[in-house]
Amino acid sequence: MAKKKGYVIGGIMLNTVGATVRFGKRILFEDVNIKFTKGNCYGLIGANGAGKSTFLKVLSGELEPSKGEISIGKGERLSTLKQDHFAYEENTIMDVVIMGNEELYTIMKKKEKIYAKPDFSEEDGLKAAKLEERFGELDGWNAESDAAILLNNLGIPASMHYKLMKEIEAKDKVKVLLAQSLFGNPDILLLDEPTNDLDLKSINWLQEFLIDFDNTVIVVSHDRYFLNKVCTHIADVDFGKIKVYPGNYDFWYESSQLALKQAKEANKKKEEKIKELQEFIARFSANASKSKQATSRKKSLEKIELEEIKASNRKYPYIDFKPDREPGKEILTVKKLCKSINGEEILKDVSFSVKADNKIAIISDNEVATTLLFQIIAGEIEQDSGEIIWGQTITKDFFPKDNSYLFKNDKILVEWLRQYSKDPDETYVRGFLGRMLFSGDEALKSVKVLSGGEKVRCVLSKLMLSGANFLIFDEPTNHLDMEAITALNEGMKKFKGNILFTSHDHQLTETVANRIIDLRKNNIIDRECTYNEYLEIE
Repeated sequence: MAKKKGYVIGGIMLNTVGATVRFGKRILFEDVNIKFTKGNCYGLIGANGAGKSTFLKVLSGELEPSKGEISIGKGERLSTLKQDHFAYEENTIMDVVIMGNEELYTIMKKKEKIYAKPDFSEEDGLKAAKLEERFGELDGWNAESDAAILLNNLGIPASMHYKLMKEIEAKDKVKVLLAQSLFGNPDILLLDEPTNDLDLKSINWLQEFLIDFDNTVIVVSHDRYFLNKVCTHIADVDFGKIKVYPGNYDFWYESSQLALKQAKEANKKKEEKIKELQEFIARFSANASKSKQATSRKKSLEKIELEEIKASNRKYPYIDFKPDREPGKEILTVKKLCKSINGEEILKDVSFSVKADNKIAIISDNEVATTLLFQIIAGEIEQDSGEIIWGQTITKDFFPKDNSYLFKNDKILVEWLRQYSKDPDETYVRGFLGRMLFSGDEALKSVKVLSGGEKVRCVLSKLMLSGANFLIFDEPTNHLDMEAITALNEGMKKFKGNILFTSHDHQLTETVANRIIDLRKNNIIDRECTYNEYLEIE
């Protein structure tokens, strides 16, 4: 690794000393002093924009800190999960994975070039011998088999290993880049959202890989279950600082909420004492017989200091889906539903009935199948055959995975949401936007400039306004930060109607669903149980 300003080779571990990052007047974080030690997995958390990805770039040497330095142990190899899925289009999958160990890959290519020379000289032989020695030290003879094992575990079969990257689908490129980052047992592993776009099997495999990994891991993820499974520590980016807590995500959340509660309660008691002393002083300071007591209380008052409770970067939206009416006994029946796309049968004879209080998670190895099923049930596309029968008391609303078609206009936010509201009053509509953190001038933004996460929050506002008693969610946590996911999770749990949903968020699926329908290629498995219970059965 090339040495950069603020980046030192030779420390005993990955270490930050006074690390600060500023962009103009804005300070992302300052004076960060952390020792990341071997054998630990650190979950890097914080609100969107807090600086998580920036901190990873500083640790990797991709970005220089404004102040301070990063040190890494001499001879230690640091590996990062690349984010550009199209950076290796002309390379084979196998080569891309082995590139994860830059030195090994360079040696392999140098060897190939020397041995391919038609006029192989004695000097070439000496160069090749040195390369072979280092190649052996780096376990180069096992490189292709090790890469193949990683690819197979991530669902990339051997038949694809020597294809060019440009020949494979985007979802498989993600897996190849993940395999690249894991290849060769790196000493320090930096992973930015490694579960994004992964199927459940791959996520489960990655969890077990990281649990068994003996070196240092620093991972950014919005998946709470994943963080709980793999993390030994949480590094929280907030208040312009990065503070490390022992334990997993749930332990951090409970302890941080308890600390905040205790600080507020302590301040409340101090405020009550201050008020009591001030009242006594005001009442008796002019009274000669009480003047000594009033003076004593003035001194006591001066000693009381309220604890400063800084405003967190974290903001939790308020999500509450309230149905206008209770659903009756007849809710939804799906009979022998079939749908083909471009001649390929995606849904075949899908049948099930929704009962009272059902919150059903639809899972499948084929995400196209779940999306098609939801679109048909929501009435957005037609089935080839089969029936969708709704109960007379049922009103439905739909959260689509791809919401772009809902924003093909140049309306401002408040006008966009007003079109879905029974009450056209602007104050009423703004109330729902405010719940989703669009307050003041934020509500006057054009929908054309919204980020992915902002669009998701808008669609959730639409669902809250609808008063529907049957909600359909296709991957609702995509693009959301941890705080919004937590709020959505609570909103779905509290909802008094029926829910049909799919999500890669394990914790949301486990805590919301009381029934699992698994869409398999040739059959359907339907169980009334939680997600974890289903995984144990299957």
